Amino acid sequence: MRKSHPIRRVVLTTAATVSGIVLLLTLKPGGDPGSASAANDAAPQQTSAAQSPQGGTGATGPRTIDGSVAKTQYGPVQVRITVEGGRIIQAEAVQAPSGGKSTEVTADAVPQLNQAAVTAGTADIDAVSGATYTSGGYKESLQSAVDRMGTEGGGAQNPEAGGGAAQEPESTTRTVTGEVAQTQYGPVQVRITVEGGRIIQAEAVQAPSGGKSTEVTADAVPQLNQAAVTAGTADIDAVSGATYTSGGYKESLQSALDQAGG
Repeated sequence: MRKSHPIRRVVLTTAATVSGIVLLLTLKPGGDPGSASAANDAAPQQTSAAQSPQGGTGATGPRTIDGSVAKTQYGPVQVRITVEGGRIIQAEAVQAPSGGKSTEVTADAVPQLNQAAVTAGTADIDAVSGATYTSGGYKESLQSAVDRMGTEGGGAQNPEAGGGAAQEPESTTRTVTGEVAQTQYGPVQVRITVEGGRIIQAEAVQAPSGGKSTEVTADAVPQLNQAAVTAGTADIDAVSGATYTSGGYKESLQSALDQAGG
């Protein structure tokens, strides 16, 4: 019996050693799942990083859309709109009848049509008295631009579907008319529409007219209107060939901004 004990110890020791080796072999592959776990942890981070830019591109800024050219009895009419958040924030006629009486009609009608387009947000606007053909062409071109709002990056329709969210800012929209600025060629008065502390529409409700002044006004005022909206201040460049009109415009625009608190 005594001689058998050392053999038994050897057997037990050997068994323990084998068990230890098996355990080590079992634990060694365990490092691989750890590596896989680290890789898995990194993968969601990469996914999140990939999703972030998508979230950033979801918010789009203002974009400009040109309507098709509408042919009228007195000349072509083409409307350009600026869209933000699914609605029109600016409208202008990049082409309109000119020459002779048409120049005077355009100078009177286009600012009214621009304002109506922004206010209505659609092409369902009234014609300006005395400018039936220009108004018809304007509405036709405006409708084509509005149609393109839904086809160029369909996201423009989503804010409208939001209902209350899209309508809420309208309650903060207000119109301010600047003081009349007297110039060498006649009075200039600017009216602006302000929303959220910025200009979304500008128009000259008074501008020099008669003779050469009518032609100068028809050319300069749309440019000044666009510049006022783009700059958001009265710090805009004068239009070449319309120094006095531009000066009066800026003066009246500044007074409107002062009244608006901006």
